[in-house]
Amino acid sequence: MSDKEFAERMEETIEGTVVFNVPFPTGDDLSVLKQMSPIVIRQPYHIEYVHSYGQDSPFFAALANRRFIVCQEPETGYTYATPRGHDMYTGKETEWVEIKPEGRVHAFTVCHFGSEEFLPQCPYVLALIEFEGVDTLFLSRLVGVNPYEASLDWIGMKVKGRFLRNSKLKPTDVYFFPAE
Repeated sequence: MSDKEFAERMEETIEGTVVFNVPFPTGDDLSVLKQMSPIVIRQPYHIEYVHSYGQDSPFFAALANRRFIVCQEPETGYTYATPRGHDMYTGKETEWVEIKPEGRVHAFTVCHFGSEEFLPQCPYVLALIEFEGVDTLFLSRLVGVNPYEASLDWIGMKVKGRFLRNSKLKPTDVYFFPAE
């Protein structure tokens, strides 16, 4: 294929960096190029991570389907509110058990600063939720309360879980509201 044929087949797109009026000397004297300022290109950076939730995958699949599952050691009945493939005491494999996302506030904190993802939502309330029959607590957002009026009266408050309409496959796919 000749250079001309290749050039005719080469398609130009508007993707990438499009430049106009890049300074360059018009004459034959290229020595001025040594004083030229560097060309700076500002480009957004995007990266896609391919990762696996491994043994925790059922937990995130349940949240995406608006269901709440916990892990239980079958012999002892010890139950974890967060995903766990194996019991921390016996090392035995746990089983998934579905529960209603209804519980009580065990403890809470008002976050006035957060990571970049949560910074626009500051202040917000994080709460440890206790569920009946579950031995550990679940850390989640508590919404529907005013973070500027935090009160010890919230301890023990009944709460119900709600799920994001569009799952992000993150623990934040479930959050809690006062039940009353």
